[in-house]
This record gives sequence, structure tokens and C-alpha cells, in this order.
Amino acid sequence: MRLEFIKWTFFVFAAAALFNSTGDAAEQPNILFIFSDDHAAWAVGAAGDPHAKTPNMDRIYREGATFTNAFTVTPVCSPSRAEMMTGRYGSQLQITDWINPRVEQTMGLDPANPVWPRSLKKAGYRTGLIGKWHLGTEDRFHPIQFGYDYFMGFRAGGNRPQDPTLEINGKVQKITGLLPDILTDDAIDFIQKESAKPFLLSLHYRAPHAPWLPVADSDWAPYESIDPKIPNPDYPNLDVKLVKRKTKEYLASVTSVDRNIGRLLEELDQLNLSENTIVIYSSDHGYNMGHNGIWHKGNGHWILTEFPPATENIPQRQRPNMYDHSLRVPLAIRYPAMIKPGTKIDQTVTNLDWFASLLDLADVEVPEVATQYGRSFAPLLKGEKMSDWEDDLYAEYSTHHQSSTHMRMYRTSEWKLIRDFLNPERDELYYIAEDPQETKNLIASTDPEVVAIKEDLHQQILERMKTIGDPVLETVK
Repeated sequence: MRLEFIKWTFFVFAAAALFNSTGDAAEQPNILFIFSDDHAAWAVGAAGDPHAKTPNMDRIYREGATFTNAFTVTPVCSPSRAEMMTGRYGSQLQITDWINPRVEQTMGLDPANPVWPRSLKKAGYRTGLIGKWHLGTEDRFHPIQFGYDYFMGFRAGGNRPQDPTLEINGKVQKITGLLPDILTDDAIDFIQKESAKPFLLSLHYRAPHAPWLPVADSDWAPYESIDPKIPNPDYPNLDVKLVKRKTKEYLASVTSVDRNIGRLLEELDQLNLSENTIVIYSSDHGYNMGHNGIWHKGNGHWILTEFPPATENIPQRQRPNMYDHSLRVPLAIRYPAMIKPGTKIDQTVTNLDWFASLLDLADVEVPEVATQYGRSFAPLLKGEKMSDWEDDLYAEYSTHHQSSTHMRMYRTSEWKLIRDFLNPERDELYYIAEDPQETKNLIASTDPEVVAIKEDLHQQILERMKTIGDPVLETVK
């Protein structure tokens, strides 16, 4: 009788342990990480753009948390994506500009780096990446090497908005249709197959990266007949007609992403997954559309009728920059189980914070490397008071394709200093508290207060360069 009682007791405890284990696993949130390409923070209806038709992005903003000061620390594709994956700066990863697959075939993100998809996979998540990679084209840089169980998309940075060439089941092939729709079809299929267990799906749209057209007729219709309002039509020699045309095409591409986000949200609703799924919308960097006389991102192009002269390192039509419009990204997160609808977060966060934040949100152990330069913003999503949160921002960008620069930037809530250590005549200082559009460069000011601020920010830049082991520091006199 005693033996039977012991067996029965063991069975009860074992069953309870199994139930708790299963229950904990079931409570792990799914993660749908939607990451677009070249989407400016201003180009969202919920952010106040008068023309952007983004009802589904707006829904994520409305039903979740909006970050008003989210930035990348390098305003171009490859380094920004590498930083997002690793929580380390591009200069530490030897990826300081976009990877050109035509001339940099052997360049990519070293898979020896710790990354958060691998951590989530080890924690029991089924992981997938659909869409753009742009961190190396060789097999040793394949997304599968970084913890993704599944990949469908393209390893290089570019593709066509219609009838793209994609890697599917390891085979590269041309697919008929619009690229955002094709990627979303596969994402929905992934969610349907993996909905019985926790999943991480990274969905990396190529849009709204140029070229923007064609898009579906319904995506173009809101913009076809409008005369868009542009930010600074009086900028000297601005090609207003061209800015307006590009604005319409760009926003139509944004809407093509938004329409497909609506399909994803509807699928989550139908599968009863919305409550326990973290839905993230963000982009790799920002974008300019006539702002400060340029279009594009950190490797900007003048959009003028007359161009400033070329210099030794800067071709005539180029305007490499670290404007806020290049650095600032859209960021909204919906997670009904945790985040109060309509939450607004004004603290500064960066792409270096994803490693720690995603693991924290998934209740997965955060390795020390994830918080060496980044930090978890999960407490902000939970509504916790973070009085010691540091809002200053350090960023870097060394261009080596269209131009040659070594730009380093330090930004506070009031001031912003950009040093180009290769072209010191390009240094910039802005009092962004009163000049948020960065229109008045104060670098040559002799005002003692401004000079002191400039020197302090310069020392902050040097200190950050030293901390991360930036090789450019060796060239600084």
C-alpha cells in the first residue's frame, strides 16, 4: 500500500511539473518582428504625416506603445542591421557602410557573434526570417547560421518591387507578383504552420526602398491626384517638382507595406494569437524627402536644380549626413498581455537595444554581451519609472562607396555635434532644442557658451570612440 502511495504521489508531482512546463511554454509570447527598409519616422499617419495612408501601422501605434525617439546608430542598411542583430556598433563588426555584393562578395556578419535569434531558438522558439538579409551573400553568412530555422528571401540588399528573384527552399528563382505581397503570403503560411508553439518571425520588407513603383492599384490610388505638401519648398534651388513626384511614389510604397501588415494582423486575430503575440514595426533607418535639400538616407543625394561643387572625397551630387531624419526610425510595439494601449515612450532607444529587449520580453536569459552597449527597454513598455535612463545618443557612419567620410555624432536633448574626421570642413553643430530641422550650423560660432558646448560634445565623441575601440580614433589628431 505504501509503495502504491509513493507511486501515486510521484505521478501527481510529475504531472504537475509537466503541466507547469507546458503552461510556461504556452505563455511565452510569439514575436512578429516587422522591419521595413528606408521608412522614415515621419512617414506614418499616426506620426502626423498629412498624406500617409497607414491605417494598419496606425493600429499598432494606437493599440500598443509608440516610441517618439527611436534611432539607429548608423543610417544605412547593412551596419544598421548588423547592429540590430548583435547589439554592437558597425565599426566593431567591420561593417561600416552598405555591403555591395558586386564588389564585396566576401564581406558579411561573422556568425561567431552572439545574436538574439539564436538565443530565442535555444529557448525553444521556432524561428524564421522572410525577406531582406543584406549581411553577406556567401553560405557562411546565411541566416540559418544565425539561429533562423527557416529562410525565404534574398541575401543581397537589392531586389525588384515586382517579379522578384528570391531564395525559396534553398533555390534561387524568379517569382511572379508584387514583392511585399509575396513575402506576406509566406509569412502568413509560416504563422499558420507554427502557431501551436512560440515562434519568432522576422519579416524584412524591402519597401519602401527605391525603386518604389509598381505597387498595387489600391496602394497608388490615394496619391495619384494629390499635390503633396513638402517640408521646405523654399530651400534654395530645391527641385520642388521632383520632390513632389518622389514623395507620392515613396508614400505609395509605404502603403504597400501597410496593406500587408493589415493582412498579418487579421491572420493573428483569426488564429486567436493577438493577445500573446508581440507585434513590432520598425525600420533599419530613416529617410529624407527634400528635407535639408536632399533625399535618401545617411548617404544622401542632393535634390536640387543646381548642385554644390564636388570636393576631394564628396562627389557633386552627394550629401553624406547624420541628420535626425536619417537616424530616426518609426517604432511601435503591440503586446496586449503587457502593454497598455496608447502608451507613449519619449526616452531615447536605439537599434543596439533589440538584443536585450527581445530576450527580456520573451523572458529568456539576457547574456552580458547584449547589454554591453545596448539595454532592455522592456521596463519602459511595462510602465516602470526609469529616472536614470540615459537619453544622449552616440552614432557613427564611415562611408566608402559614393563618398569617403568618417562621421561621428553625439546628440543630447538640446545639442548635436557631427564630426567628420576625414573631412573636418564638414563638421556641424546644431541647437536642436530650437532648431530641430537642423537648418543653422553653429560650428563656426565664437560665442563662449557655444564653444564650450562644442568642446564638451567633442570630448564625449572621443570617449565613445575609445570605449568601443573605434579604429578611426587612431587618425584623430
